[in-house]
Amino acid sequence: MNAILEAALEVQRFCELRRWRFCVIGALAVQRWGEPRLTQDVDISVVSGFGPEAEFVDALLSRYRGRLADTRDFALRRRVVLLESAGGVPIDVSLGGIPFEERVVERSSGWDVGGAAPLVTCSAEDLIVLKVFAGRDKDWLDVEGVAIRQGTRLDVALIRRELAPLLELKDDARSWPRLDAVLKRAEP
Repeated sequence: MNAILEAALEVQRFCELRRWRFCVIGALAVQRWGEPRLTQDVDISVVSGFGPEAEFVDALLSRYRGRLADTRDFALRRRVVLLESAGGVPIDVSLGGIPFEERVVERSSGWDVGGAAPLVTCSAEDLIVLKVFAGRDKDWLDVEGVAIRQGTRLDVALIRRELAPLLELKDDARSWPRLDAVLKRAEP
């Protein structure tokens, strides 16, 4: 098993022992649902809610080394804990608090990666929502890869329902036609 998957399973065990609600997002989820691409880190979303973030950050920092001199302060300001596994793999932990982030974790499922336990990742639909919201060029490549690989198995209505308030919050109307074009190209 490669170091990235080992780090993902390690942080997953850490979260499970604490009964935290979580799932892997990012490039590892892309490997499950889309066109695999190289990644150098593990992205995970942990539902912390609003208020107890410091408890989550402190617990993570008690086990993992922070990647910044002010990792704790950065995490409490930005809701992202930048860590490093024992093997040197970067781990980015997003502290989720909005209802969409809770639903992402509720819809997550296990993926057999050949370890002792399946790796818990977000759904293909939620991955598309997260990637469209992020909106970088590499995110759109991931969206296209997921759409092509998953095809008609995608719940497009769910994607639209979850994405609408996020794009409205971001005042982003340009992503809709781009998403429609990607989904159309993915049709069989």
